[in-house]
Amino acid sequence: MKIIRHISEMQQIAAAIKRSGCRLALVPTMGALHAGHAALMRRAGEGGAAVVVSIYVNPTQFGPHEDFHRYPRDFARDAGLCAAELVDIVFAPFDVEMYPASSAGYAGASTWVEELALAKHLEGERRPGHFRGVCTVVAKLFNIVQPDLAVFGQKDYQQLAVITRMARDLCFPIDIIPVPTVREPDGLALSSRNRYLSPADRAQATALWKALTAAKDLFAKGERNPARLQASLRHTLEQSPALRLDYAEIVAGETLEPVVEAQPGAVALVAAYFGQTRLIDNVLL
Repeated sequence: MKIIRHISEMQQIAAAIKRSGCRLALVPTMGALHAGHAALMRRAGEGGAAVVVSIYVNPTQFGPHEDFHRYPRDFARDAGLCAAELVDIVFAPFDVEMYPASSAGYAGASTWVEELALAKHLEGERRPGHFRGVCTVVAKLFNIVQPDLAVFGQKDYQQLAVITRMARDLCFPIDIIPVPTVREPDGLALSSRNRYLSPADRAQATALWKALTAAKDLFAKGERNPARLQASLRHTLEQSPALRLDYAEIVAGETLEPVVEAQPGAVALVAAYFGQTRLIDNVLL
């Protein structure tokens, strides 16, 4: 496995791989890797593609009071997981190369990529500028690596939808591949931020999956009224005293807009705080 730090080297090696006739797959990450990321890597390598995992804690997708400075960073551990999954290349660039507009790094950047339709609600409403940072860094990675396919987890459903739309609208010749959420045995979605949870909060965090499962079961029994499905989500979540609800919504799977009637393909999304830790999850109906 090769570790690359510089954009120019990544571009040269990616071009050589593609000239050889081998397909190239990208798995963008911010590190703090876990079994969910490993599932993305395995999917990326299906069919014999060369796999590039990017590890970059992108500063522009964090708000001023979010966890950028304390976000978990353990490059040696992350590289070990990538090696165990037979990743070909780990691309871990420096801020000054990813955002070179000034000596201040990303703070001086003046060119941004922003998706306006799918990013305005839910996470986009509560984390202003988040998806601008996500779209910008992913577009940079697409241009640097020039992959044939890129793999993203469905756990971050809105991010997946936003990036899929961005790739289509900007004519990136890249297949965006979704991978189902990987969960703990008790249903908690794997997330790098789970490590922030205290033991008590970790026990309470299973409420997210319980609520989503209850709403999915209600839908399976024929309920199509989004207000009643959302009420089911909130009722289950309110049983957890340590939980502070941010949102519980039923939206159209493609547009992420509220629905008058829930149909197959709609998605239930929840976000909540457990102590100071904010977690998100979702389920397709």
